[in-house]
Amino acid sequence: VVGRRGTMPTLFLPLSRLARSGSGVGKLLARCTALHPPGGTGVSEKCQPAYRNLTSPAQLSTAGMSTSSADGDLTSWLWSVYNETKRQTEDLIPAISNNFVNPDTIFSNNEMSLQDIEIYGFDYDYTLAFYSSNLHTLIFNIARDILIQEHRYPEGLKEYEYIPDFVVRGLHYDVQKALLMKIDAFHYIQLGTVYRGLHPVSDKEVIAMYEGCHVPLEIMSDFYGKSSHGHTMKQFMDIFSLPEMTLLSCVNDYFMKHNIDYEPVHLYKDVKEAIGDVHVRGIMYRAVEADIEKYICYGEQTHAVLRKLSENGKKMFLITNSPLDFVDRGMNYIVGKDWRDLFDVVIVQADKPSFFNDRRKPFRRVTDKGVLLWDRIHHLEKGQIYKQGNLYEFLRLTGWRGSKVLYFGDHIYSDLADLTLKHGWRTGAIIPELRKEIKIMNTEEYVHTMTWLQSLTNLLEHMQVHRDAASQAVIQHWVKEREDMRSQAKDIFNPQFGSLFRTYHNPTYFSRRLSRFADIYMASISCLLNYDLQHTFYPRRTPLQHEAPFWPEQTSAGAMNIPFQSTRAGSE
Repeated sequence: VVGRRGTMPTLFLPLSRLARSGSGVGKLLARCTALHPPGGTGVSEKCQPAYRNLTSPAQLSTAGMSTSSADGDLTSWLWSVYNETKRQTEDLIPAISNNFVNPDTIFSNNEMSLQDIEIYGFDYDYTLAFYSSNLHTLIFNIARDILIQEHRYPEGLKEYEYIPDFVVRGLHYDVQKALLMKIDAFHYIQLGTVYRGLHPVSDKEVIAMYEGCHVPLEIMSDFYGKSSHGHTMKQFMDIFSLPEMTLLSCVNDYFMKHNIDYEPVHLYKDVKEAIGDVHVRGIMYRAVEADIEKYICYGEQTHAVLRKLSENGKKMFLITNSPLDFVDRGMNYIVGKDWRDLFDVVIVQADKPSFFNDRRKPFRRVTDKGVLLWDRIHHLEKGQIYKQGNLYEFLRLTGWRGSKVLYFGDHIYSDLADLTLKHGWRTGAIIPELRKEIKIMNTEEYVHTMTWLQSLTNLLEHMQVHRDAASQAVIQHWVKEREDMRSQAKDIFNPQFGSLFRTYHNPTYFSRRLSRFADIYMASISCLLNYDLQHTFYPRRTPLQHEAPFWPEQTSAGAMNIPFQSTRAGSE
């Protein structure tokens, strides 16, 4: 829920932070520690007063009880602790449910103040221009038909339509094995998320193929997520890749269903080429231009952001790989015919990420009719359009260097990585999927599942010290319940691949790179409307594994469930 005008939305407190704030969850975790202290016996005075100093059937037997009796008592005690923990967790869920995440929040990986930002840069596609799901259907259908008509793929592929919710961004594709999968930040495959075609591959088969779940560094994708120079994995990082992954899966499915022998490497290259042709030949651009209202969304919000920055005296520039006609048509729809007046520099067909690394390509000026001029560029002038070029020449001509520049893009590698690693610009990632995932996180089902999952995991961690057979049988019941709940939590986001950001408890490969290459991230550029241009973004301080889980600053307004004031655009 968005906060009232002039008020920043209330932010979300995860379970661990609620614990630190002294709330009911803190009492629950303190209670769990009392029930089963770390490194201790795990026996609570309240739950097991008669045997509080006894931890094993052998000790119970020494006290004059038979082993079977001791087993039974310890087993009963384990279940009593389980039931008490579950009861207290259930009691706290209503309170936890009120600590929601606002989908319009800007999240910070690195401390950054907008007061220091003088120049704002933008990508175009999925940054200034947001597209409806109709665009993915269009790309899928055109590329599928190119495969049939130009690459002589079977006519039967026409039976396949685009499946909007089949894949998520950030997946890896093993080109040689024709497998689509999700990999975590430590290069481990998340079992249950490996697909050949439209069907899952069994855990046993995955483990046999990869001799475990780990993917060695040498076969992972290269720095930009591509499968090149011997890398057999391709990572799909941009939003335009969703129809490409779906088409790969559908063609694989067709070949397997009809027992057709094929070379996976050829299939990957053909699909990649067909998807590329949709862009390179201008087919997609012409279709969008012909029915722009069908494809572009949220135009008014983008216009409001640009107007706000302009009214506050900020310089702005646009660097996009898209062609002039396409950008011009879209920006006319989003902003109006005078859209160029808002930008100090406009660069089209920049060929990112090469734009950020290749010093050889000079800028060329483009006329309104798309004619390329041959004169040398000595200045990047407002109102003019430039093509290609490179970042080094851009820096020389503008002097826009370092942390006074903030650039927004949706592709973590092509848009953001080089800028933050090599040039010191501040970076903002646009992650449209955030809005959907946060709404799921705010549901009672998700809160219930994750709260009990955390409590159960804590229970397992402390109770594993009981190594007798009877206790271990109880522990295995809990382990099975935990595994089932982890699968349920995955399915809430996407039945095939789960959340974009997590592989069970670990960050995904995508998420780790997001945290490295983006200072801030948000669902859309419109989130800037919730903040004044002096706002400082502070990353949440979460304890490292070896640090105590209590921080004095967790009691500040930023950590508690307390709204705070912030000037909104137009409310000064």
